[in-house]
Amino acid sequence: MDLPLKGIIPPLVTPLNSYQELDIPGLERLIEHQLSGGVHALFILGTNGEAPSLSYKLRKEYIKLTCELVNNKIPVLVGISDCSMAGSLEITEYSQQVGADAVVVAPPYYYPISDKDMFNYLETLAPRLALPFLIYNMPSHTKIHLKVDIVKRAKELGALGIKDSSGDMLYFYSLIEEFKNSPDFSIITGTELFLPETIMHGGHGAVAGGANMFPKMFVDLYNASVANDLETISLLREQVLLLYQTIYQVGTHTSRFVKGTKCVLSVMGICNDYMAPPLQKFSPSKRKQIEAYLEQIT
Repeated sequence: MDLPLKGIIPPLVTPLNSYQELDIPGLERLIEHQLSGGVHALFILGTNGEAPSLSYKLRKEYIKLTCELVNNKIPVLVGISDCSMAGSLEITEYSQQVGADAVVVAPPYYYPISDKDMFNYLETLAPRLALPFLIYNMPSHTKIHLKVDIVKRAKELGALGIKDSSGDMLYFYSLIEEFKNSPDFSIITGTELFLPETIMHGGHGAVAGGANMFPKMFVDLYNASVANDLETISLLREQVLLLYQTIYQVGTHTSRFVKGTKCVLSVMGICNDYMAPPLQKFSPSKRKQIEAYLEQIT
């Protein structure tokens, strides 16, 4: 895996037939959709992948199949976030065995933890990981916003970079400034709308949920940002904004992002839109909204 990790890294949804069964033909089509769109890596078992709702057995099946289907064409990153350190290590070891390239570590998300707790967690976990890792800042889900000092410690412990999904642009710029002299340490936004600013200010890419649906659009936006092609950036940003104003507005909770993404993929004939409990797929009326919005975007 070339460093720094950069480009468009879709946080892949998990195609499901039920909470116990993968939609394997759907996964095959989804990965082909990503590869044909030119994405630079895949991140599986993150928030969009519904990882906390899946059994270890199903997670392992998903990791193995993804690595087989990708077949070393691009890096595969595996989310190992868990309330159990033993569980995180188990998934890491399995990921290493079946050919994944790196893992992504978010703070344990059940108990509220302090900065000191997080330092200790990283110092205990990192030396035991069987694969390189990225740190993942997701304060809306983990109850802790990773301070720059914590990210610095993660880097000292071997982290290859950070995915920041805080939506805090000032914080994000502080990360870019802090690590500007560490060329192999990736600063990756989890807020896809920030992609042009990320690249122009020295960051490396985006874990873009919308790339599940429209991989080429986000790859084109990344390439335009690298080239500082302001005209193309402006045109493509309008498309991304339209995605935010339509698909991402169906539903009332933050789960609408992954529900909407899976619904679009289902309408496109790529994979099933079944959601692992406690989430449920969109109702027929909301699906009709998605169908109408998809016609606007495409």
